[in-house]
Amino acid sequence: MSFATPPGWYPDAETLGTERWWDGTAWTAHTRASAAAHPAPHEPAHPPYAPQAFGPPTAPPPPRGGSRTRVLAITLSSLLVLGALTAAVLLGPHDSGTRAAPGPTASDPAPTAPATSATPSPEGSPDGDPGVLVDQLNGITLAVPDGWEKVKSTSDDAPTIRTAVSYDCPGTSASFCYRGTVSTRTARAGQSDPKAIAEADISTAADKAYEEDVLGRRTHGGITSHRVLKAEPVAVAGRTGYLVRWRVVTAKGPGGVVQSVAFPSTVGSETPVIVRLAFDADRPELPVSLMDTITRSVRPIGDSATSGGVGASIGP
Repeated sequence: MSFATPPGWYPDAETLGTERWWDGTAWTAHTRASAAAHPAPHEPAHPPYAPQAFGPPTAPPPPRGGSRTRVLAITLSSLLVLGALTAAVLLGPHDSGTRAAPGPTASDPAPTAPATSATPSPEGSPDGDPGVLVDQLNGITLAVPDGWEKVKSTSDDAPTIRTAVSYDCPGTSASFCYRGTVSTRTARAGQSDPKAIAEADISTAADKAYEEDVLGRRTHGGITSHRVLKAEPVAVAGRTGYLVRWRVVTAKGPGGVVQSVAFPSTVGSETPVIVRLAFDADRPELPVSLMDTITRSVRPIGDSATSGGVGASIGP
């Protein structure tokens, strides 16, 4: 039994010095220069592997062929370097007439540690604003409603906000639930049509919110039925996307309203972004109109002036 490798940057097996983003289930189109040479200030140079109940940790499959040859070459190179260093230490400064290079002295300055993710965000940056959720990977921000909070970590590493107060889930006393959640994520590699992405993602969004949690517990007793409330084109962050909204009925509790919105990213190769929303039904503090408000608040990072529209209208 093993758990999936968590989302993160991993070496691209085809392009030396390049890393590709693994979203937890599949490779995406996002790439960057290797973090081993230039680690990002907010990410570790070596992403962690998922814990497992049995056996060694697993890594995501390489995006393309050729990884085994490269790994073997890197391993052999490392062994050669290690052997050379070991020989130098064993010989020492007096063996075979070889003079060793001088070591560091007390007057040498101490090495400085590289910057880490613990470094606080610069004043005025969106990352440090409690009223703004930032998705650096997909290049967007969205407003955090009053009474909501940003989640520091999630099981799928997706930027997430939720209502600040939790409650006992109606389907199990072993877990707790939140009245409202919103998260952002990258669409899987190869997907490009916002309508097809949103229509496929809505069932996943419903299952994640009201069918069962990551431990397989049916927090609301499971979904018994659903009906479509809305399915239409929508403007998000200055791009034309697509929105699907369902009302789900659960075996226990009030059920809820879930929504999936897909639209092209404003960065890189414009790989589509998905925004998932889930509200408990019949809550006066969570009107369905709040979903529209949050969707309209999505903006490209650093472009607060961008409106939700795409010109005067949305094309077909």
